[in-house]
Amino acid sequence: MTEQLKQLRNEIDAIDDELLHLINSRARLAQQIGRQKTGTAYRPERESQIFSRLQQANTGPLRDEHIVYLFTEIISVCRALEESLVIAYLGPQGTFSEEAVVRRFGSSVTAMPCSSIDDIFRKVESGAANYGVVPVENSTEGAVGRTMDLLLQTPLKICGELQLPIHQCLMAQQTELSAIRKIYSHPQSFAQCQTWLNENLQTLTAVDQINAASNADAARQAAADSSAAAIAGKKAAEVFGLKICAANIEDNPNNTTRFLVIGNHGVTRSGKDKTSLAMATHNRPGAVHELLAPFAQHQVSMTRLESRPSRASLWEYVFFADIVGHQEDENVAKALQMLRDNATFVKIFGSYPAA
Repeated sequence: MTEQLKQLRNEIDAIDDELLHLINSRARLAQQIGRQKTGTAYRPERESQIFSRLQQANTGPLRDEHIVYLFTEIISVCRALEESLVIAYLGPQGTFSEEAVVRRFGSSVTAMPCSSIDDIFRKVESGAANYGVVPVENSTEGAVGRTMDLLLQTPLKICGELQLPIHQCLMAQQTELSAIRKIYSHPQSFAQCQTWLNENLQTLTAVDQINAASNADAARQAAADSSAAAIAGKKAAEVFGLKICAANIEDNPNNTTRFLVIGNHGVTRSGKDKTSLAMATHNRPGAVHELLAPFAQHQVSMTRLESRPSRASLWEYVFFADIVGHQEDENVAKALQMLRDNATFVKIFGSYPAA
């Protein structure tokens, strides 16, 4: 070992010692804050502010996403000293939903797999879980209707969101495509990978595409059948001991799923917020224009608008919208008050830090 290399390693050791001291100092301060405040240890608006400040201060060579990853885990460990959070997600283990839990809350939580989106809502409503993570839309396949329907019914609030890049992999007990006779996956994943499947498996003997309840369940079934493969994320291959036959087979390389964090409390302003709501109006000419006019009048930008059939009456619709800003912001509050005057129904799902 050269003297220069030894010196560099000594400097790293000294920095590691300093980091250890500083992280423990941070943890002690988090404990003190936890003893003084009331309510949950999870404060998404505060965490959003921390990540924004750190990214602005970051000079590299670490990229911003690396900084967010590192501090998500530090915050997760410190938060666990205050309160051990239970997070419900669409299971089983190995789903993209589980990855979303870790991406948002870090590893120092108890992840509770659920069999359905309905079950996630029930677990949080009953207090069996502190929060739930549910998919709400995919950039390729659109909205997740069941999540939207349940938001109309639940007393829970949206506390946060995250956008997770979705990279699909074909996995099996072996890597020979010619040995595959059936493929298991969730219907949305089949749709996201159809071009790749057509181009790469069309010359082979007929391959059956079999729908599964989730991608992780697909991987579980493929692990029990040497003639089967599954489309799922890399985590599922690790969990069920499968080999990756082909990686990143999604047709759109920018394929992304948006997840919502649902909980029993609202969130104060972070400075970069979004508000989600549902609204309905009379079925008559000009009614939808009147419904949207308050946002234009008060200069509130809308990032998402879509409709779903109302269960209350035939051929009537509920409009789901995401708007920029917090419901406590002056212009947003005025727009929402004007909306209530114009609409037959308004429900605010929550204001939360924008992803």
